[in-house]
Amino acid sequence: MRLSANFSQKEERAAFLFILPAVACLALFTFYPMINAFIISFKDYSLINPDSAFIGLTNYKNLLSDPKFTNSLLHSFHLAIVIIPVQTIAALMLALLVYKSSVVANLFRTAYFMPVVISLGVASTLFKLIYNQDYGLLNSLLHVFGVPPISFLSDSNLALYGIMLLGIWKSAGFFMVIFVAGLNGIPNDLYEAAEVDGATKTQKFFSITLPLLRRTLTFVIIITTMDALKLFVPVALVTGGGPADSTTTSVFYIYKMAFQQMEMGYGSAAAFILFVIVMCISIVQLRLLKSDVEY
Repeated sequence: MRLSANFSQKEERAAFLFILPAVACLALFTFYPMINAFIISFKDYSLINPDSAFIGLTNYKNLLSDPKFTNSLLHSFHLAIVIIPVQTIAALMLALLVYKSSVVANLFRTAYFMPVVISLGVASTLFKLIYNQDYGLLNSLLHVFGVPPISFLSDSNLALYGIMLLGIWKSAGFFMVIFVAGLNGIPNDLYEAAEVDGATKTQKFFSITLPLLRRTLTFVIIITTMDALKLFVPVALVTGGGPADSTTTSVFYIYKMAFQQMEMGYGSAAAFILFVIVMCISIVQLRLLKSDVEY
């Protein structure tokens, strides 16, 4: 018994030593900056002037009455409302096309996944060229059909949809792979039994595939929601928040306040408001999409 207890203690110490580097990195580069930023959000803190005064909830009160911050949240919600269903459906359709292993399916799977590998900065620069009104590829294609040039990046009604298209193109391949993993986990016996009962492809999809993909679908929707609400790089590189702040998302607004206008306390408060919003949305999604049935 004593040898068994000593061996168990040695295993625990070894396990602790293995996880110690990860815990240290999380504490140093994640938890400490978060706690420090939370403290700063209650101060009149500027990167220019290191002296800061404690002002309590003033930053939060000012943000809630700031129309620019409110509009940035609305733009982020607009992005999420469009991207979540479109990207999820597109990723699932792609997965249904390529999840069965074959030479052709593997080739298309690789092609659909290529945008995920490309750097987001490179993809943003590429789409900025594609959207260009004078020599962009998109306007060149429209010109073939006799459509006059469209100013995708300087039209406040279209610019946000250009950002959406870039986000969907960039991320759909990643979620396709997630769906492929979920589809491959569904036993073929269920489909064979459904065929014996005379079920059509549509019936098999809604009665077998979708219910068994519920956990995968929950993961995809939650991650897509978080990605859409914190979209930043395409906005910064393609539109710069314009025209007329029509593409200024909440994260880009936080960046402008904290690092361009040097109001770090104000920006930190905005970041924590966004954090609470995203956390609440994720909790609601988990409650609505959870399944008590194990397959």
